Amino acid sequence: MPSFSHFFDSLVANRGVFFDAMLVTLQLTVVSILIGIVIGLFFALLKISKLKVLGIISDTYIYLVRGTPLIVQIFILYFGFSGLFLIPDFWAASLALAFHNGAYIAEIFRGTIQSIDKGQMEAGRSLGMTRGLTMRRIIMPQAFRRALPPLGNQMIIGLKDSSLAAFISINELFNVATTLGSNNFDEMTFLLIVAVYYLILVAILTLIVNGLEKKMSISDR
Repeated sequence: MPSFSHFFDSLVANRGVFFDAMLVTLQLTVVSILIGIVIGLFFALLKISKLKVLGIISDTYIYLVRGTPLIVQIFILYFGFSGLFLIPDFWAASLALAFHNGAYIAEIFRGTIQSIDKGQMEAGRSLGMTRGLTMRRIIMPQAFRRALPPLGNQMIIGLKDSSLAAFISINELFNVATTLGSNNFDEMTFLLIVAVYYLILVAILTLIVNGLEKKMSISDR
């Protein structure tokens, strides 16, 4: 184990490199989660649709994502993208992570939408609103509020999962840490440093999500 002074010196000396890598990690996380929310909402609506074939399509997507390792999905999608399109590595990784996150977010949305009292849909229809309009104006705002805590958890999971982008040469936190560790023959020190960065990012995301939850709970009163 490295001494505290050596750990601190390495942390300070490489702060610029790690800060840049941290920005890449945050960009990967935010972009993949935002795209994943769109994908997840789409497949959640397919799953609760009255058309059985749409539900089968959604179930198949969710099963495939949950049943295969994320690193395999990243490799398949990354090499698939690069074989068909000239797409930057960052966007290939973001889309692969979004594809993965989307399956879990779909189940989050499916659960929160179905948790809303069915009487609210009936009330909206009795007022002359279409099913789609009732869903958009009455059901979805409530479902989004209920989905916020699990979405926050998924974002934290997505932050940590973004470390797998290192295997397709994205210069995010984990890739930078392993590269510096190999170059300096001091893997443990740099792994501990990157662990500190992840802990800080998770703490910040947790505070943001908790703050949003409190704000929404106040607005509901």
